This record gives sequence, C-alpha cells and structure tokens, in this order.
Amino acid sequence: MAVRVVEHNVVVFRRLWRGYIMVSFFTPLFFLASMGLGLGSLVNRGSGGVGGVPYIDYLAPGLLAATTMQAAAFECMYPILAKILWDRIYDAMLATRLSVRDVIAGEVAWVALRMLMVATIFWVVMAAFGVAHTFESLLVIPAAALNGLAFATPIMAFTATQRNDNAFSTIFRFVITPLYLLGGAFFPISSLPGALQAVAWATPLAHGVELCRGLVLGDLVPAQAVLHLTVLLAYAIAGVVFVRPLLTKRLLK
Repeated sequence: MAVRVVEHNVVVFRRLWRGYIMVSFFTPLFFLASMGLGLGSLVNRGSGGVGGVPYIDYLAPGLLAATTMQAAAFECMYPILAKILWDRIYDAMLATRLSVRDVIAGEVAWVALRMLMVATIFWVVMAAFGVAHTFESLLVIPAAALNGLAFATPIMAFTATQRNDNAFSTIFRFVITPLYLLGGAFFPISSLPGALQAVAWATPLAHGVELCRGLVLGDLVPAQAVLHLTVLLAYAIAGVVFVRPLLTKRLLK
C-alpha cells in the first residue's frame, strides 16, 4: 500500500517537475563552473590541486553529497509538516486502508527516488565537466541517494514532533549550513581543528562525501567503503525507527 503514497507524490510532482529539474541542473552547473573551474584554477596553480587531484575533481563528488543532504533535509521539513498540519493529507490517507507504516514507507521511498533523481542530474553535469571519468562513477548516484536518506529519516522524525515551522530555519542555520561548509566537500576535514574533525566524522555527511569522492576518483578502499556505508545506513535506519512511534502518536490521537 506504500505505493499509493508514492503515487500521490508523483501526481503532485508532475505539476512542479520543471522547476525542480531546472534547479537540480543549473545549481551544480553554476557552482562547478565558478568554484571548480574559477577558484579551482587558482588552487591548482598554487598547490597542484588537493592531494594531487585537480580541484574540480575533488570538489564535484563532495558537492554532490552536500547537495543531496540539503535536498533531503528540505523534502522532510516543510512538505512533511504540511501533510501533517496544514493540508491534513495524512489524515485523508489514514481514512483509507493505509496505515502509518504505509505512509512512512511511501515517504521514505519517495525521498529515495527524489535523491536518485537529484544525484543523476548532478552526475550528468559532472560528466559534462569531465569529472566522471569511468563507468564505475555511476555508483556515486545510489551512494549520494543513501547519504540523503541518512539525513531524511532523522529529520522526518523531528518534523513529526513540530507544531509549526519555526525550528526549520534553525536546523538549516546551525546544522545543515555548517555541515555543508565543514563536512569535507570543499577542503579536507583533516585541516580542521581536532574537535571539529570529531564532530564532522560523527555526522553522515563526512562519510557520504568520502564515499562519493572515493567512487568517482576510483581510490576507495573496501574497508573504508564498508565503514561509510555502515554509518549512512545506521542513520537512515535509526530515523525510521524513531519516526514510526512519533508519527503514530501525532496522527492517531
């Protein structure tokens, strides 16, 4: 029955897909052109890139992971709260044969599809810039989608407890934006102070960045891949575990 929740989201998306596609395409295009080529030319000239890798090759996969983090966070804030509080979509769904479990499964599946879409478009832009060198770099698409889910389900659980959207700007300001800047997408985490390194590695993004970068550059060590995947899966599963009782309590009063 979760497919019905996905179907609902697809129907809504059909009215908005042009805007989503344009943002998903032009944002990485402009960012890689300005940061990857513009700033990257200075980095390459001054230090030969990052760890011997041209800056745009270093930046692009990290930026992909950071982008799916941002996209997943947004998908699980305002749209979810609207279905709970403002539009009462979930109340209408639960008036049918759907259960809370179906709603959660459908929303998680939809977010996964959205992240695959975002990652695929980003990969196309990367390929246009000559960053995606190998066929194996396509593996970065599901890896980036998993990185998005590692943020999506915990944030969905948080959204299930909210009575308004006041806290969302705080999450973006003090969690998402600092991680975007300090999570390893733009420069190595090892250049941060020790305390900030520990904080960064405790979050999903650092692992998502390293996983995506290793897949694109082709230098991913299997043991490291297992570690990164384990952390991302742990966050995604933990979010699902927490969201079910919270959303059940919220919707089945």
